[in-house]
Amino acid sequence: MTDDTSPGATLGSAHVLLTGATGFVGQAVLERLLSSHPDTRISLLIRPKSRTTGETRLATLLKKPVFRAWRERVGEEEAARLVAERVTVIPGDLANPGTLPGDIDVVLHSASTVSFDPPIDEAFQTNVDGATGLYGALLASGSDPHVVHVSTAYVGGMRKGIAPERKLEHTIDWRAENDAAKSARRRVEMASRQPEVLRGFLAKARAQHGKVGPQAVAKAAEEARVEWVTKRLVDHGRIRAESLGWTDVYTLTKAFAERVAEETWGEAGHRLSLVRPSIIESALRHPYPGWLDGFKVADPLILAYGRGQLPEFPGVPDSVLDVIPVDFVVNAIIAAAQRPAEIDEPRYYHVTSGGRNPLPFHEMYENVNEFFTKNPMPSENGDIAVPSWNFPGGRRLERNLRLQERLTSTLDDTVARLPSTKRTRRWTASLDKRQRGLDLLRYFSDLYRAYVQTELIFDDRNTRDLLDSLPEGTPEDARFDVAEIDWHDYFQNVHFPSITGLTKAFAVRKGARERTKRALPVRSDVLAVFDFEGTVVESNLVEQYLWIRSGLIPKAAWPGEFASLLLAVPSYLRAERRERGEFIRTLMRRYRGIRVDDVQRLVDGSFGEAMRSRGLSDALARVAQHRAAGHRTVLVTGADESAAAPFAQYFDDVVAGRMHSVDGVLTGYLERPPLVDEARAAWLREYAREHGMNLTQSYGYGDSHADVAWLQLLGNAHVVNPDTELYRHAQRMKWTVEDWNRTFTRSQARAGTLSMMPGHPTDASEPEKGDRTRA
Repeated sequence: MTDDTSPGATLGSAHVLLTGATGFVGQAVLERLLSSHPDTRISLLIRPKSRTTGETRLATLLKKPVFRAWRERVGEEEAARLVAERVTVIPGDLANPGTLPGDIDVVLHSASTVSFDPPIDEAFQTNVDGATGLYGALLASGSDPHVVHVSTAYVGGMRKGIAPERKLEHTIDWRAENDAAKSARRRVEMASRQPEVLRGFLAKARAQHGKVGPQAVAKAAEEARVEWVTKRLVDHGRIRAESLGWTDVYTLTKAFAERVAEETWGEAGHRLSLVRPSIIESALRHPYPGWLDGFKVADPLILAYGRGQLPEFPGVPDSVLDVIPVDFVVNAIIAAAQRPAEIDEPRYYHVTSGGRNPLPFHEMYENVNEFFTKNPMPSENGDIAVPSWNFPGGRRLERNLRLQERLTSTLDDTVARLPSTKRTRRWTASLDKRQRGLDLLRYFSDLYRAYVQTELIFDDRNTRDLLDSLPEGTPEDARFDVAEIDWHDYFQNVHFPSITGLTKAFAVRKGARERTKRALPVRSDVLAVFDFEGTVVESNLVEQYLWIRSGLIPKAAWPGEFASLLLAVPSYLRAERRERGEFIRTLMRRYRGIRVDDVQRLVDGSFGEAMRSRGLSDALARVAQHRAAGHRTVLVTGADESAAAPFAQYFDDVVAGRMHSVDGVLTGYLERPPLVDEARAAWLREYAREHGMNLTQSYGYGDSHADVAWLQLLGNAHVVNPDTELYRHAQRMKWTVEDWNRTFTRSQARAGTLSMMPGHPTDASEPEKGDRTRA
């Protein structure tokens, strides 16, 4: 390190160890070292990921925008040479950093979790174990560097008044808390596997996914268990932090990390500086105005407001929102590293704005409102109008939020019981959007409450003294005087354009993509698989049974048959809700005693005509389009082949069930299990393998939640007139939702032709009927 120990001395030829280089602050620190401290040597502690080495991660990192100006200034070849000459990657993580060099002069420790509410064990592992691992490795290395430990201004916990720049006053045993946090996962994991808990997961999974199949139920139950564990561990962290006087587990573990640094290093014969920034946002000046690497602490809240998703918020209008540009933080870190630190006397620096350039929360709101009023976020239905906040207070907002949550839940349950129509699907989409908005408001209210209701002001006298120690001629973009920040200009012209620039282009591209109708690709290795009832034909199995039965018994017997069927409907509905296959088996029992020849006679006559009259013309037009593109079209039904037979001429293949018979009389059983849900998915995999088809490029069309099991295998899943659960799943998966109509005329039904339908091939090249219907 340089011999110049006067205030403001440069880092000279110091060997600098940097942690967290792939993070937001770490990237900016690395850029500043490369661009402004050319004589330094830099060691980076980078954790390999899977098969990606630390060196590969560094190469990817250096392509990011933060380094663009430096690369352009020195040239790409020179930049590569300088990195190879000056930068060394040390593979490892903080908890297990391995062997560190013995000649380190400065450590800039910026690595930590950046989430406010991670599971308690993860927060302790990253922040506390990371600190113990790093300082233990430094002690073992023989190096005696000046360590700049980056913490947070909110490390003091839930307090009011002035927060001084000094050691935290608490007597909590961080080692005991660390041990308890690590054991929390084991205890919660064990609790999640108890029979009474698992029964609840299974019951809910069966109710929601029973129609999809047993594997879907098992998968959903396990996902629910994992989610339960995560939520419990997040709650463990939140409650434990609050019980000890901290806002969240993030600030609690950062406080313990400070204690590790003090006890292990700063008060044990070494030099330590602790830098405590507040809410870090985009750069004001360097490397360029508005530089940001992804969304930061306040950005999700800002964007949610711009999208109209936050009608109110529990902020105190005259509380101070303490924001600091990232380049100010980096400049303070470098300045602290340049300034000599006393042995056994850690220095503390608050890099904050609230003390000398306060930003009241109501001014922040006014800035956000002004920006999104002038620059509204786009949506499919036009520009989004942002709400006006009245700041009703946390308690009143909480009461209103609970009321809205109960009301939305009640309406959702009601709509879910209604038949699926265009109108009910619109209601479902509206309620889902409303619920997402309430969930978002709940999440943000819980997460940010302490930061937008704070009555804390951070003392920054040490930081001002550090600023004053910078030598004359220090470039403006290397300073960190918060009094120079014009908040209105910063937000309107720097920060807000930066974060919205990450979203608007995507929204426009997405809208353009959705508006563009793509022609079906012409290829021979693509399947187009169509479910039958509800997708190709507007008919159900009960209706089909009545048509068959009414054609075989005298009219005088119709009322009795109808009454018998009506009495059985509740049991059929229960079976349908449980499992599609059970419903089919139950209904097929009613065919017992009917002659096969009689069914075939009806299929060739009145029943066939009735079925064709219920065909969805949009479906058959889509089938024709797929066939014209060379795709193999397949009609699949779990029920008997008799109902699908009238449509066989439109498909290359029909795969259906077949009822068992003895001496030409139906027994009421199927010859094999019905081809539904996961059984259909297994069939589809084998069918594609047998015919050499590419499932990732293939198409599927279904209408029931039971179709999820096989639709998810296809690269182009479409849901047609879907039931409520399938519609919701399709919305989550971004599948195409279509409403298909029945405009198939009776004369077309009699003729058995679609020649009048746009897009249907009418030439003589239509495939032969052979091998279209399979059992």
